[in-house]
Amino acid sequence: MSDALTTPGEGFHPHLPDGPDSAPAPLRSRLHHVRADALDGDTAQSGGMRRFAAVSGRTVGSEKLWMGQTHVAPATASSDHHHGASETAIYIVSGHPEFVFLDDADGTEQEIRLRTAPGDYIFVPPYVPHREENPDPAEEAVVVIARSTQEAVVVNLPKLYALGQEGSGPE
Repeated sequence: MSDALTTPGEGFHPHLPDGPDSAPAPLRSRLHHVRADALDGDTAQSGGMRRFAAVSGRTVGSEKLWMGQTHVAPATASSDHHHGASETAIYIVSGHPEFVFLDDADGTEQEIRLRTAPGDYIFVPPYVPHREENPDPAEEAVVVIARSTQEAVVVNLPKLYALGQEGSGPE
């Protein structure tokens, strides 16, 4: 395909200058390729799991998105935690991690356990305390995470509680 699909400066595909006298495009006007072996482990953590950033304000200059991986070793549970004001979307890559939270919608506190398989998705609303567990004795669980914040917000908690309990609100 040798014909240009758009006219420079028109529509949703403005062309970047490409002449020898052109200044390099700023960080936010270029695509960024983050290789699997270049994930950043220097991010917010919880006991029992490891988070690795791929897309963040620090790694690529994102302003509204964080994305990375979480690994939970066999027969391991994370600490109880929430992600502050972040919305979190999770895609299960491998293993069968379980996501645990407390629900008191009917007036009785009840532990809810979401059992997953590769290809499943989980949505975690802001401030909802939860933990990840990997009950498999041999296989690591790996998930891809996207958050609506620039960095990985993690607030570790001393215990799991149902949203809306007295004295247990966002910190």
